[in-house]
Amino acid sequence: MNASTPAHRVRYASNAGGGPSVGRSLIYLVIAGAAWGTAGAAASLLYRASDLGPMALTFWRCAGGLVLLLAVQATRRPRAGARPRTRPAGPRGRAVLRIAAMGLAFTVFQAAYFAAVQDTGLAVGTVVTLGAGPVLIAVGARQILGERLGAAGITAVAGALGGLVVLVLGSGGGTVRPAGVGWALLSAVGYAAMTLLTRRSGRSGGGDALVTTAWSFGVGTVCLLPFALAEGLLPHTAELARVIGLLAYVAVVPSALAYGLYFAGAAMVRSATVSVIMLLEPVSAAVIAVTVLGERLTLAVVLGTLCLLTAVAGLAYGEARAAALARRQPVPA
Repeated sequence: MNASTPAHRVRYASNAGGGPSVGRSLIYLVIAGAAWGTAGAAASLLYRASDLGPMALTFWRCAGGLVLLLAVQATRRPRAGARPRTRPAGPRGRAVLRIAAMGLAFTVFQAAYFAAVQDTGLAVGTVVTLGAGPVLIAVGARQILGERLGAAGITAVAGALGGLVVLVLGSGGGTVRPAGVGWALLSAVGYAAMTLLTRRSGRSGGGDALVTTAWSFGVGTVCLLPFALAEGLLPHTAELARVIGLLAYVAVVPSALAYGLYFAGAAMVRSATVSVIMLLEPVSAAVIAVTVLGERLTLAVVLGTLCLLTAVAGLAYGEARAAALARRQPVPA
């Protein structure tokens, strides 16, 4: 929130929905972004150890995450001292449509991104998807949710996008192919829709992060099954134990855990801030590439990481400050 945006114009779901605080939501998003960054390294190891394709991998990611979330949901008990809802969550039909739309956006985001990476390469696919995402989200948040970035926010987003380009393309790699760029833009549209839907749900005080994540994974599993079958659903490998372990990791950490935290945090934080914080994904991937996979640390990686971290820290500070100001002032009906 900038000086031209009154505190009462920024509404936080934590004021009405009983969700996590803005500070805790920012931590959730940072953890989710870092966890997302480990998925690429795990996927590259899977590709080396088996013949799994991107659609089959995404299917197992969704299906495994869904099984885990359903198990958690079955064993979860109401928190001690929790009070029942005092008002209905809304018409059941509207809730079903919202969950279906979020699940479809999630599926498009995942499937189109992997198609872009397969067609135009990891570097270009990542830059186009994660670069176009914040722009689409900022425009959508302004038009649909009335959330303003202000001059400082726009500067932070621009700095983050510049850091992303330097980080991913600074080594000179990447080949631009129109079809791959088209897939990446479609992935960015799905990512933006998923973020805006989550934020809108949080502002209305409805939706459980665990339930939302499970339904999104369920929709993704159903939608991806035909493509995974056509590509080859079961892996052929001489290292079956390793492949199963990697698939389990992908289903648990960058999927069930990361998306659960993402949906919980994105409901409470301004959409543009969410999109920039999630740019921690390529930072995490770069750190893993250097420390685990033995890739060379370049000046581009250092500069891009510093730009991204500075933008993330600036927007996170602004978000927390805006929440503190909003709590001090009564929100008009």
